[in-house]
Amino acid sequence: MIVQQRRVVTAVLAAAALVMTAGCSSDDGGPAFGGGTSPSSSGAGGTESTASPSEQAADEPPPDKGSVKVVRTVTEDLDSPWGLAPLPEGDLLVSSRDEGTITRVDEESGEKTELGEVSGVAPEGEGGLLGIALSPEFASDHLVYAYFTTVSDNRIVRMLYDENKPSGDQLGSPDTIFKGIPKGYIHNGGRIAFGPDKMLYAGAGETGQTGLAQDTKSLGGKILRMTPEGEPAPGNPFADSVVYSYGHRNVQGLAWDDKQRLWAAEFGQDTWDELNQIKPGGNYGWPVVEGESDNSKYLNPIAQWSTDDASPSGIAYAEGSIWMAGLKGERLWRIPLDGTKASADPQAFLEGDHGRLRTVVSAGGGRLWLVTSETDGRGSPEAGDDRILELEVT
Repeated sequence: MIVQQRRVVTAVLAAAALVMTAGCSSDDGGPAFGGGTSPSSSGAGGTESTASPSEQAADEPPPDKGSVKVVRTVTEDLDSPWGLAPLPEGDLLVSSRDEGTITRVDEESGEKTELGEVSGVAPEGEGGLLGIALSPEFASDHLVYAYFTTVSDNRIVRMLYDENKPSGDQLGSPDTIFKGIPKGYIHNGGRIAFGPDKMLYAGAGETGQTGLAQDTKSLGGKILRMTPEGEPAPGNPFADSVVYSYGHRNVQGLAWDDKQRLWAAEFGQDTWDELNQIKPGGNYGWPVVEGESDNSKYLNPIAQWSTDDASPSGIAYAEGSIWMAGLKGERLWRIPLDGTKASADPQAFLEGDHGRLRTVVSAGGGRLWLVTSETDGRGSPEAGDDRILELEVT
């Protein structure tokens, strides 16, 4: 069914920027501390153009307009959903951050079947059972990977999924492949995904200890790259290390484009959220800089947003664009790409329609799966929250 609009949106959505109050002390909507400005794909600051509208129209290409259509609600009444992994036959696995469970959702009927509870999960604050991913050899090994918070750390495990067993008992015991990622009440990262190279990538937050992000010996504030067994992946930039890039605050979005380039979304603090194109060994600046800087030591984001407008979690690639789910911003951002740059200003869709948006995953054929996040303790849940939506995008 088509989801009814969640809230009446009184402001006309425009590609032009709005000056808004920004700031979040946590990953997705804590207290406001400072001022922020509009979404930008050309940098922080800058000078205002003095060209007339006619001159600008002559010099600039027409805006790259996309569209989003909510096709239906796949399922509802989910509790603190976080990670989403499509199964080969089309059904969906979804993790519950606070319950520590993984549930299978029938893609056609929306019927939910609990696989089981992941032992060792210790939910607190922004921690708990977070990202999930299927093994690249899932058809033969039936392994589900999960990133979660324990009483002492964040870790990555894999579990055998046996759908022939009774509901609630379909997950095998967790086999820890990697542990020791710093944990905190905030900024636990948590997104995991297998890349085109069949290596496992993980976004690890700096847990609020900002100094970890610039320390290449620490696992906090990093994107990690490892083999399916949890060893440093061949070709990593630092010897005998899973660290792939650093200088991150809290990465929760990972996706590859059609040229196998890695993109990541990152929560800012007071001013700028970021979309970054990730290079091995790259330093993305936190906590020295937030958003763009003139220091060539740090790689600049491809696009940046006021923290009120985004607070980005999951991202996906579809139809030539990165699609970015906003938590505090309660909207879905489209960033059209031209190689490693944005080809036009970011566009916002679904603003305020479905509340906080946590995870977005490509479903193929110009479709996306979108997971709401109203039951995570920061939203305002209504009847039916939380949901998985099916979208058509261009």
